[in-house]
Parts: sequence; structure tokens; C-alpha cells
Amino acid sequence: MDIEIDGKLAHVPDGGTIMDAAQQVGAYIPHFCYHKKLSIAANCRMCLVQVEKAPKPLPACATPVTNGMKVFTHSDLAVKAQKGVMEFLLINHPLDCPICDQGGECQLQDLAVGYGGGASRYQESKRVVMHKDVGPLISMQEMTRCIHCTRCVRFGQEIAGVMELGMANRNMHSEIVTFVGRSVDSELSGNMIDLCPVGALTSKPFRYSARSWELARRRSISPHDSLGANLTLHIKNNVVMRALPRENEDVNECWISDKDRFSYEALNSPARLGKPLIRIDGALREVEWNVALDYVAHALRDIAREHGGESVAALGSPHATLEELFLLQKLMRGLGSGSVDFRPRRRDFSTDGKRLGVPWLGLKLAEISQLDAALVVGSFLRKDHPLFAQRLRQLARKWGKVSLVSVSADDPLLPLHAQMAVSPADLPAALAAVVKAAAEQQGKPVPAGVQSVTTCAASQAIARSLIEGEKSAIFLGNAAEQSPYAAQLHALANALAGLTGASCGFIGEAANSVGGHLAQAVPTSLNAREMFAQPRKAYVLLGVEPELDCYDPQLATTALRSADFVVVLSAFGDGAVREHADALLPIAAFSETSGTFVNAEGRIQSFSGALRPFGDARPGWKVLRVLGNLLEQPGFAYETSEQVRADITPLAEGFVAGLDNGLREVALSLPAKPGGLQRIADVPIHFADALVRRAPALQKTRDAAAPAARLCAATLARLGLSEGATVRVKQAGGEALLALVADATVPPDCIRVAAGHASTATLGEMFGAINVERA
Repeated sequence: MDIEIDGKLAHVPDGGTIMDAAQQVGAYIPHFCYHKKLSIAANCRMCLVQVEKAPKPLPACATPVTNGMKVFTHSDLAVKAQKGVMEFLLINHPLDCPICDQGGECQLQDLAVGYGGGASRYQESKRVVMHKDVGPLISMQEMTRCIHCTRCVRFGQEIAGVMELGMANRNMHSEIVTFVGRSVDSELSGNMIDLCPVGALTSKPFRYSARSWELARRRSISPHDSLGANLTLHIKNNVVMRALPRENEDVNECWISDKDRFSYEALNSPARLGKPLIRIDGALREVEWNVALDYVAHALRDIAREHGGESVAALGSPHATLEELFLLQKLMRGLGSGSVDFRPRRRDFSTDGKRLGVPWLGLKLAEISQLDAALVVGSFLRKDHPLFAQRLRQLARKWGKVSLVSVSADDPLLPLHAQMAVSPADLPAALAAVVKAAAEQQGKPVPAGVQSVTTCAASQAIARSLIEGEKSAIFLGNAAEQSPYAAQLHALANALAGLTGASCGFIGEAANSVGGHLAQAVPTSLNAREMFAQPRKAYVLLGVEPELDCYDPQLATTALRSADFVVVLSAFGDGAVREHADALLPIAAFSETSGTFVNAEGRIQSFSGALRPFGDARPGWKVLRVLGNLLEQPGFAYETSEQVRADITPLAEGFVAGLDNGLREVALSLPAKPGGLQRIADVPIHFADALVRRAPALQKTRDAAAPAARLCAATLARLGLSEGATVRVKQAGGEALLALVADATVPPDCIRVAAGHASTATLGEMFGAINVERA
């Protein structure tokens, strides 16, 4: 439809609003409640405009365009209406701009300059709204400032998928409240702070710590999950004061998860390692960098010379930068070792050497909105990948059919087309049932190895949705990759994709789950499990905490204790690392170094250091480069991280080449179901990596509660146990005392015990046999 705004012509699709047309021609209309990602509320009335032949001003955000409509956004009538609305908004607003955290970046403050009066005609008493405690992340101490735009309410319902805030009462008594006695616990809740156009919702950790004009702003990339959210770090006096989203429609849109937003607190943690440490007379002592590096280089050279290069193994973190992982594997191969890996939580490595390319998501993130059907296999979706789940939530709200096959019936807070929750050992059979149903529905031969599976209504519905959709996708999540049957799940997903025409890919666990393959940080000898199952003489650990990050922490810590030499490159110097490390080298955190993350879709995102490294810490790639020089290895003459990145092939700007989830020589087969109790180990969102574990505010949230032993009612009854009791959980020679919780989302004959936490670090495999008894 054609519309004229302030004399400029615009063409707006049917159903578009005056606000859409105004944005198209660049005409600014003041507003508060309108947000491009949220539904239309039209309750602030700040966007009133004059429409030709209309008897009164109309809200631009809620008025659909008609052909030939003429709109005046700055006519005398429109401006008078906008000033009138502003006067009403300011009637009850407190005069606390000088102490408000939103000062300097407040939408109300900015618009009051243009549309507010010089003095108020309102002489009566202003209303007061009592403050509320909604948790450790969001402050609602000054809700008197609220102008009832309801952005926060709509965000919860539409983006986060859960209504945690609502508006109670009427007229001047209206206020935004939580449900009685509830806190705000969504993993995306921090976005409400950005959405609030006034200072009613503010950041608790940042509160009263700096003014916006004091802060330097630096671009960065989130080091957490595989989405690679774009960040802006705000810095004062070489300290990160807060992290905010940087808009990128193709990646994170305008949102970030709470761990992206609040993990910056760990950058200023007392646990930060500021000086190199080496073990002297049984104790770790501070030394200068040249002493520490010489000590490490001599130890690695001596062990490799006496016992062979394969006596040394290296394990890197998937959260490390591309450059760090590349130099780590280069250093190991220079020593004669092929035992290098970056996948500490993986169990099944049988697809190594059988992949056709670098595993990835299978499609671009922006293409998720165009899908007709999606199947997620083996994922604790909301907590593993909050922003990925948000994209699927928007898809399901429109037309897409989203299905979930996993080891738990967790609510992903989106309308599911179908859901199957099975034990870890039954996960391949559940996916095989979908494969068989897809073959039968299309009259194609059932693939060999899955004929014996029995289909069910859910598997048939999932298969039908993938077949009927013009564009469909299958996504393998963290639990699928960490499963002892990961290779079979990968092969089954590929078979299902071939039958239905869907794409197939991996969501990816961490910031460099794709980049680690690109950096060649994969073994030609022992993998991440074998290097501990077959103990080595020396270990090099890059940013990894084995007791919390490994698939079998017991196996890892036992091997490290028996090693002759362990060197740890880490930003933190606390925890169990002090027990087994012979050398601790402080490396810079993501905010203090330049580097590259490759996200799940293969997007290459490089970033620069935003501030000076903490203490005497050095960028990890520089430490590895100097070690290479001290070991007299060729090819370590790098001056910048860009030179390191240029050496990584086939790396080019934009997107990675050679992405392919295909497999060769993997026959379909179903594992035998083990007897006894099976462990299901999720990794809680705020224990997934070293940064979030040390962020004080995140550790006060409900998601950071200590793990419990969770069983369904049927399993509790069979074992003769009752909810609330303390039980002793035993696995691989280790044990943990945990509270017992009845959880209907856990499949029968399974017990859900989280990994990544100190209280469960004494246990064994994430998915394996486990015993439970009364304490």
C-alpha cells in the first residue's frame, strides 16, 4: 500500500502500520511501548500522529495503513498531542534523574527534552510504588519510575516464553508485579533491563557503580555457547562494568542470555590468576614469566625426549579462541604427540576420521525462521542454548512444528508438535523409530539396522512433520554429542535427513565447537578420553578444569595425579587445579585478548582485546608462541593473532569453507539396553564454563542451586525411597551425598544428577550406570 508521511512516499505491505512506514522513510515518531520485536500494545500513546481526515490523533504503532493515507508526524496537532501525553507521563515520575542508573541513556529523559514542559502544572502528591525483590540480577527498587509500557511483560510472554511479570490493579494504582512470592528466573531475563525505557528495571550487579558517560565501549563476542552473541563491553578504569547486546539480526538479533550479560563479574574475581606459579618443594610459588616458561619448556622437552612425544597430551577448552587451539595442537605435534583434543565432555569418538568435513549447524541461524519443521535430538534446550531456543520459540509461535527427542521431558517453553523423553540408552532407538516411520510413510525401504524398532504415535508425528515441511531441519544437541552412542545418533540423524529432505547439523556445545575442528585440535593419536584412560607422563591443559569439564571427572583427576608434570594455562588459579598443577600460567580472559570464535553456523567472528590483561596475565596465544620458540619449533614467529589466524586454512573472512556433517562407513545399529539405574547428566547453565562458575550474581540464581538426585515417582517407589531424603549416589568408585527430588520429567529407571559442579565432581561418566542408596 502507498502512504505519504510528511510529504515522503512509502510502500508498506498489507497489514503494516504507520510506524513501519515511518521507519521506512526515516521519519522519527517518539514512542515508549513500541518495540520492533514485541507485539503491539499501544498503551503509552506517545506515538500519536495526525492522519488526514481522521477526527483525532492516532497511535502510529497500532494504526494500519490504508492506500493513499496521508500522515503528519510533526504537525501542530501531532506535537500538541505528544506533549500532552508526555505531561501525563511526568505527573507521577520521581525527580531522581541525578541518581538514576538510566541517566544519560534514558528514553524518557531524552524525549522529555523535546516534548516536556518547563514546569509541571500538577501540584498534588505523587504516587509511590513499593520496591520488589525479584532475584539477584534485576533490581526493581524504583518501580515508582515505571510508565507501564509493559515491554517487560510482553518480553516474558513472547520472547522468553514464560510470563514472570504482569500488571496488577487499575488507573493510578497499576503496577508491574511478579506472581506472589516468585522471583524472575528466566535465562533471558536480563533483556528486560535493556527494554525498560526508564530506570524502573536496572541491573543489580551494575547498580550505582558508574554513569553511562564514564564508560568506554568496546565490541566483543560471547565466549559461552555456540551462537556467538555479539556484545558491547562497557569499561571504566580498565575494569569491565557491564556487558550489553550488540544488535546483529543474523546472530543474536538484539538479545543476549543472562550468562552472556552477567558473567563479566568473573573477570574481576578474586580467583583471577595474576602471576605465574610453579611447584617448588611441594608448594606453588610465584615466579617471573621467564622462569616459569623456561621451567615448562625444559620439563616438556625432557619428558618427550625420555619417554617419546606420545607421553605428552594436551586438552584445550572449546571456549578457547581459534588461535589458542591452533597453537596448542601445533606445539603438541612439534613435540611428536598427536594426543590433543578440545572436546572434554565427549565420550564416543568413533566418527573421528569418518567425517566428510567440519561439523556444523547445517543451515544459517537466520534461516531457522523459514523452517516448516524442526527436530531437536538430545538437548536440554533452554539451558544449553537460550538464544537458539528463542529462535525456535518464535518459529513455533508462527507456523513451525518443533519436536523434541531427548533424555528429559523438560519444558522448553514453546508449543511442541511432539516430544519423546527416553533414557540415554534408549535415545538411539527413539530416533531410529522416527527413521523407520519416515521410510514407511514414504514407501521407501527401512534402513538396515532399524527394522526391529517399533514406531509410536509421537515418532510418526515427528516423521510426518519433517516430510510435509518444504524446509525442515534436524539438530543434534549437547546430550546427543556427549552420549556414549553419539556416532549412532549422528548416523541416524543423517539417515532421517536423507529420507525427509531435511538438513542435519549440530547445535554445538561451546563458542568454538566448530572452530576447534578448523584449528585441527583433534587427535591423530589419543582422544580426550583415551589420554586419561591411558595415563600420560605430562599434560598441557588450556582453559579447562578437568574435574568439572570432563565426561568422566574421576578418570581425569586420577590420571593427572599420577602424571610427572602438569602445566595449566588458565585465567583462574583456584579450585582443584592447584592440587595437580606443577605450573600455572596466567592467560588473559576473552575480554583481554584478541582472537576468533567460529559459531555453530560457521560464521567467523574476530574481536580485539577490550582492556589490559589482569595482573601479569598474557594472551594465551602469546604464551603458546613463546613456548614454541623455547622448544625451538619452527613456524612460531607470530607477532599478532591475525598472523596466527592467517595460517589456519581453509579460513577466509565471513564463513568457514568445508562444512559438512556427512559420515562414511558408519553402519546403523542399536545398542543393547543396560540393566540397573542410568545416569542423566545435564550441565547447569551457570556451571557450564569457568567464567559463569565465578560470577557472583549468577551463582545466586535458581539455576545455580546445588545439584539434587532427581527420579520419577515410579523409580522412587521401586527403590523404596521418598522425596526429601538424603541419598548416597555411587559411581566409578566415587560418591556424593545429594537431596532426593521427585521429578516427573526424568524417564523411568534413570536418575538425573548434574555435572559441572564441585558436589558431583567425585562421580564418573555423565551417562552411565550409577547406584543410589539411603545415606
